[in-house]
Amino acid sequence: MEVEEQVLAWNTLQNFINGQFVPAKDGETLDNIYPATSQVAGTIPRSKSQDVEVAVSSAKDALHLGPWGKTSVNERADLLEAIAQEIEDNFELFAYLESRDTGKPLSLTRRVDIPRAISNFRFFAGAVRHSRDDFHPMSDAFNYTLRRPVGVVGLITPWNLPLYLLSWKVAPALAMGNTIVAKPSELTPSTATLLADVISRVGVPQGVFQLVHGLGAEVGQAIVEHPDISAISFTGGTVTGKRVAATAAPQFKKLSLELGGKNPNIIFADCDFEKAVEGTMRASFTNQGQVCLCGSRVLVQREIFDAFTEAIVEKTKALVLGDPKDPQTEVGALVSVDHLEKVKGYVELAKEEGGDVLCGGERPEMPGVFADGAFLLPTIISGLTPQCRTVQEEIFGPVITLHPFDTVEEALEIANGVRYGLAASVWTQDLQKAHRVSAALETGMVWVNTWLHRDLRVPFGGLKDSGVGREGGAYSLSFFSEARNICIHMGEHWNNIGS
Repeated sequence: MEVEEQVLAWNTLQNFINGQFVPAKDGETLDNIYPATSQVAGTIPRSKSQDVEVAVSSAKDALHLGPWGKTSVNERADLLEAIAQEIEDNFELFAYLESRDTGKPLSLTRRVDIPRAISNFRFFAGAVRHSRDDFHPMSDAFNYTLRRPVGVVGLITPWNLPLYLLSWKVAPALAMGNTIVAKPSELTPSTATLLADVISRVGVPQGVFQLVHGLGAEVGQAIVEHPDISAISFTGGTVTGKRVAATAAPQFKKLSLELGGKNPNIIFADCDFEKAVEGTMRASFTNQGQVCLCGSRVLVQREIFDAFTEAIVEKTKALVLGDPKDPQTEVGALVSVDHLEKVKGYVELAKEEGGDVLCGGERPEMPGVFADGAFLLPTIISGLTPQCRTVQEEIFGPVITLHPFDTVEEALEIANGVRYGLAASVWTQDLQKAHRVSAALETGMVWVNTWLHRDLRVPFGGLKDSGVGREGGAYSLSFFSEARNICIHMGEHWNNIGS
């Protein structure tokens, strides 16, 4: 069967609860829209709190009554590797579904989204196999620390990197023996549903992984506030993240929040000019700028500002925008027309704030079925002060602003002058300067002479309004587990009593 025929089999999606695909209890549905055409591609359940209740109950039973609680680390690692292999065996179907839901180029889902999901499962399989418990001897006793599952965990993921980010959470949660209630974005539900099918087929016991589709205010909120869910891992916008925190904190749930960014991309005059231009293009417009790590504020030292501006505008105008299935396409559609209108609103705001739109900012005329698609020409804006709303607020689209600076101190003042603190890039051939600037930036991650160069072992997360907590490698395994220390007394008397 051709892959495009296989895609049609995933038009009508269902929840996955207790090992079965089921509709919402009240039968309501939502349309799933293909962003590149704005046409309906299928439907998903519009679930409610009663669906979440059934999913949580199933997850509790699987944790405490089923075989999952007795699985060994190696058995769980084997299952993660089997999941990775199944995704790889169905690579094209995953890639097509991801492109259909998001509107991003199929070439991008093949190159980034699906390979990274496979890597996530394989990485955490290896990480949990090679993890070890702490051991601390005393003169008359010894201590060892066990890592046990948190329990039922809630995973809420966004629409920009659907499978990429869902697998980033599912893999370590399963590795540590938890059961899961997951909610993908209602805009991008397909690969999450296909993942549920894969998880079932490789032999993960029923009830271990639950998938509940629906709206954030109805399903996401029900997951966050449910008393039997012990941890929440959320990736999404800062406004929603604040609501998640306000709901979860009084219940003392473990909480990981990966939120928004307004990331600086700092270009010093002593950079490798061509590499800095190419890196800035990637950091600006990958995934139509819909990555929380994108460098949307481009700070350029004044000596090279004009030359850099000319170079990046020329390259941006040359980007190929079009049919996501066309291998020549570099820029696809935004995730929805509603999001497109939000992004365009910021372009209009930039003009009101005195900005000069150097290129883009318009909805292009697209041929045929793509005429109503959520496309926007990649946009570069200059002439704005760092305090403008356009520069301060997360746009989350193919829009960047350019800012000249003279000194390191001025660059740092601009870079740190927002309420976000997720990531930054620094371009310079002076490594002393690179270290000094990196240490002074108020962000959770800094790339020097590169962008989005990721090692899955390192911590991922932000400061300020960009989130709480860290994930990645041992940080993820720690979040999805609880430490239990056991002290075995070996002497005849209690000689060392204290807190």
